[in-house]
Amino acid sequence: MPNRQDIENALREAMRARDEISTRTLRMIVSAIKFAEIEKGQALDERAITSILQKEMKSRRESIEDARKAQRPDLEEAVNQEIAVIEKFLPSQLSDTELETLVRAAIAEAGATAPSDMGKVMKVLLPKIQGRAAGDKVSQAVKKILAG
Repeated sequence: MPNRQDIENALREAMRARDEISTRTLRMIVSAIKFAEIEKGQALDERAITSILQKEMKSRRESIEDARKAQRPDLEEAVNQEIAVIEKFLPSQLSDTELETLVRAAIAEAGATAPSDMGKVMKVLLPKIQGRAAGDKVSQAVKKILAG
């Protein structure tokens, strides 16, 4: 899991290497972390930093969609490079089969039988997945399996 020091070290290295995309991306991340720490009034733990990184990823994925709609492959490529920088600090993502296995185990653990039990399943599942899959992808998998 990432911590602030790792990200700041990577920022310094990117600045020394004159890597503009990494520098810009890491500065945005450090800024988001500092802002969250000021709001909270204390240093963030690794889970909170992972959450910030996931929000940044989600934002960039949305930017890719916007760039595609605007037919701007240059913007799409720049955002993909930013995503590559952020992915270095996130835990490896679960494959679809790994996610399905975890979802089925959580359904069994929660005793869920219908789509209305989705909240119970998510309560059991999310702490196990923490940072290894996007929330919307997890909820879609749970819905799919509970619906039959």
